[in-house]
Amino acid sequence: MRILRPLISGYTYRRWVYFILGAALSVPYLLFAMVAVPSVVPYSTTVSGAGLIGLIATVAVLAATAFLPAVRVLEAAAVRELLGQPAPGRGRLRCAGMFSLHVVTGAVIGTVTLLLPAGFGFALNAVFTGRFIDSPQFRLSVPRGWESAWLPASFLAAFIGLVYVVWGLGGVLRRTAARLLGLSAAERIAQLERRTEQLAERTRLARELHDSVGHALSVVTLQAGAARRTLHTDPGFTEEALTAIEESARTALEDLDHVLGLLREEASGRTPQSGLADLPALITATKQAGADCRAEMRGDLAAVPAVVSREIYRILQECLTNAVRYAGRVPVTVSLEVAGSRLHASVVNPLGSAQPSRVRGGRGLRGMAERAELVGGKLSAGPVGENWEVVVTVPWGNR
Repeated sequence: MRILRPLISGYTYRRWVYFILGAALSVPYLLFAMVAVPSVVPYSTTVSGAGLIGLIATVAVLAATAFLPAVRVLEAAAVRELLGQPAPGRGRLRCAGMFSLHVVTGAVIGTVTLLLPAGFGFALNAVFTGRFIDSPQFRLSVPRGWESAWLPASFLAAFIGLVYVVWGLGGVLRRTAARLLGLSAAERIAQLERRTEQLAERTRLARELHDSVGHALSVVTLQAGAARRTLHTDPGFTEEALTAIEESARTALEDLDHVLGLLREEASGRTPQSGLADLPALITATKQAGADCRAEMRGDLAAVPAVVSREIYRILQECLTNAVRYAGRVPVTVSLEVAGSRLHASVVNPLGSAQPSRVRGGRGLRGMAERAELVGGKLSAGPVGENWEVVVTVPWGNR
């Protein structure tokens, strides 16, 4: 039943712990008040006036200590863990106000939490002995037996009522904490936007690693196999293969170092900005891997925007990596044409040992499609007859 939810909800007792913590934090201030009030009695005409002065002094001390950095950290942790409300701790004044409210409400709830069980014990004893309070200063007697059964029952009902008070007051403090310490709607939106930008950047870096390091490892694997087979029969070819391995590994390490530096938000000495101007070097590296790679380039590559140049280069790099990795030593034709404000590129190679199921794609094909979409282009990849063909078209400017 809904009315019983506060009694069985774990949130109620977490909030109760929050109040008990506030009660524990209030003890030093209560001790200060016990010392401060008698100290100002000689300077006050009445006891009530001394109590007022002592109360003001205690509140001033509470407000002053609420600004301590350790107190702000403690209150933010308590709000986050016990009230279930994210609390970045924005603003010293807000944190101080929340801490003061926590201590005051905690002192009240903590005191009632101690008194009700004690009162229930005295009331239960009074049912059998007839003495509810029995002290030299004050004595309160009640009838024995069932006539006094209402007394422990009332304390029990009060304790159950306290559970509902804790649940409701904890909810009020939770909303107060959200208003004082939590992020505003605009700040939450800005935080989500920053997080989205970070995730997008990490995705881009993951694509960079996949394309650059993946290509280098494919070249290294093929060259290492070729060098092993020709180690004793063709030392000249073996030396060329080892040189290609060295260059590919060095480039991959530089790219990896750069990406790791970006992930750690560190400055990097080298920023890989490979573009279509580096395509001849890529073709040479693919030839060194054993593929018969030919390139046909038409148009002014310098007219291609830098962002398009970088993304198309990575797409072509991934195409050549896939051709070497899946099709083996087959002829590969790279065609690149720039006409006006439009770029058309394609990579064609025989399927070789690759299977047509590649049309479903993996991370590489998805990454290429994402790169093409990023610059407003379109990419298609799949078997065409006995060949595997990747075609990408990117317009720019007014389109």
